[in-house]
Amino acid sequence: MAFICKSPHQFLRSPLFIPSSYQGNRIHFPSIKRVQITNSFPVIKALKPDDDDNAVKKEDIVIIGAGIAGLATAVSLEKMGIKCKVLEQADSLRTGGTSLTLFKNGWSVLDAIGVGTELRSQFLEIQGMVIKSEDGKELRSFNFKDVDASQEVRAVERRILLESLANQLPQDAISFSSKLANMEKKQDGNTILKLEDGNQLSAKVVIACDGIRSPVAKWMGFPDAKYVGYCAFRGLGVFPNGQPFQQRVNYIYGKGIRAGFVPVSSTKVYWFICYNSSSPGPKITDPAVLRQQTKELVRDWPSDLLNIIDATPDDTIIKTPLVDRWLWPVVTPPASNGNVVLVGDAWHPMTPNLGQGACCALEDSIVLSKKLAEALQSGTMSIEDAFKSYQDERWGRVFPLTIRANAVGTLLQLDNPLVCAARNNIVIPKLVRLGPMLEHTNFEFEPFLSK
Repeated sequence: MAFICKSPHQFLRSPLFIPSSYQGNRIHFPSIKRVQITNSFPVIKALKPDDDDNAVKKEDIVIIGAGIAGLATAVSLEKMGIKCKVLEQADSLRTGGTSLTLFKNGWSVLDAIGVGTELRSQFLEIQGMVIKSEDGKELRSFNFKDVDASQEVRAVERRILLESLANQLPQDAISFSSKLANMEKKQDGNTILKLEDGNQLSAKVVIACDGIRSPVAKWMGFPDAKYVGYCAFRGLGVFPNGQPFQQRVNYIYGKGIRAGFVPVSSTKVYWFICYNSSSPGPKITDPAVLRQQTKELVRDWPSDLLNIIDATPDDTIIKTPLVDRWLWPVVTPPASNGNVVLVGDAWHPMTPNLGQGACCALEDSIVLSKKLAEALQSGTMSIEDAFKSYQDERWGRVFPLTIRANAVGTLLQLDNPLVCAARNNIVIPKLVRLGPMLEHTNFEFEPFLSK
């Protein structure tokens, strides 16, 4: 089982969850800075002069953001008979992005909320992984079920996952083109949400699932997520006549750069390239430039990777600076402020090196929903206490995972030739074991009863 802390105080008395092989290496530790909770919301756009004259619509529960965390939370609550309103700033579901990898912990949540079977029918189960050097030499290979018979790994298209979740909700559950401009707490405990179109909502509960650059997290006093020193290109190769690759994750490690690809379906293959960069650099939207930069990074690498990039439609190639936020005990604000709470990337953005960003968001959604339902339906605890219980349970999981993901990425992005040679010829072939690499995918929760 992965290292789990039940509280910040226990963490302070425990070693960080970093394998012993990492000790002595340079690992990126963000600076610790005490932050102060504030109710001064970062105004994104000036409100219209007549905003105060608009009628305020009352809602019991409002979820901000119709991404994975927001929709999974809404579906979880719906399964327990609790209605909510989801606000999404875009004019439709965000179908951009490529794919994400879900391990057994993510699938257990999807099964619990009723979409697992539907999604499995559309995506290949990945049997194992192979690690190669940049010249194509195989360094190590593993079969997932040889280590854990219960393991389940599939790469899932983000668009299809979001659509499957949205289809579980009532037709009017999601309000699109609803961008938050400002928010304020009222003396009665409710929160006023002011939208850019001038509409206002009064919510008894606000669940912020608004992503890495969450305005709600900033309103609660959280610092911006910190850039970790490398960027990623991602894409989705399309093979109309069928893709030729085995059902396994393929990793290729170079010096200060690494890449990977994994089959998604019979016709699609997800790929990524991570490369060191002292700064995120300018945002690039020209697909031709993105493709050119991508191929330049790996021009002498195995042809399979280059062929997949060539088969990638322009609109699926994206570049992303990778960031995370470490939830230091004592100095980091709590996950909730009154009846406002953070979920997923809005609370704990992490690098993708363990494939746990989406999985942890799904875990958050079901844990929070169960605790909120208990508070609302049984009356045995207040909403504030439910949110505190959610934070206490989830902090001990997501903080160590964020650190571990950062450490793994730092080690894999090393560019020293001698260190990389030792990694490829000694560490990976002789020392790496699959079991410890997957122990963080163990996640248990009590099933909930549908309405």
